[in-house]
Amino acid sequence: MEFEGATFLYTLATLMITFAGFSALLFVIRQAAGAKLSLLDRFIVRNIMTHVFVLTAAALLPVLLDSFYIPTWWVWQVSGLLFAIPMLSLQITYPLRRRRVVGSPPPFAIYAVFVVLGSAVTLAMVVCLLMDVRHGAAIYTTALTVDFFTVIFGFVNALDIIMQQPMDESK
Repeated sequence: MEFEGATFLYTLATLMITFAGFSALLFVIRQAAGAKLSLLDRFIVRNIMTHVFVLTAAALLPVLLDSFYIPTWWVWQVSGLLFAIPMLSLQITYPLRRRRVVGSPPPFAIYAVFVVLGSAVTLAMVVCLLMDVRHGAAIYTTALTVDFFTVIFGFVNALDIIMQQPMDESK
């Protein structure tokens, strides 16, 4: 019998890795067109890759834990905690890390969606998993999906900002 939510998690992991490759490819194409990679470009690529790989690992973790035949409620609680710790760390520290590298804070929209909404969803997932394990699969996959879409939102907004930079900017 297949683990509850396994197909969705596999599909999500595939989409995440595809997105990571696509987002990196856009920066390579921009550089091939003659633009030098700025500090912001490098920061965004590194940040997107880090977030996506944490999300991908989180998508695969419940199925991995289930292969050890541990109770399902425990699979979701452990997966939630193991996902939330690095993800919350990345989400909460994003403005500080961006300011250190680029010298400016993120735009309000990125801060509101990528940092605040993403952190709130991740934290709510952990709280809900600790309180209601009957719906563990739904709680976990919903949080994972929303966090993935906050990364996409951040990327699209960052891409808009980067495309407005002069082609010869080498900051």
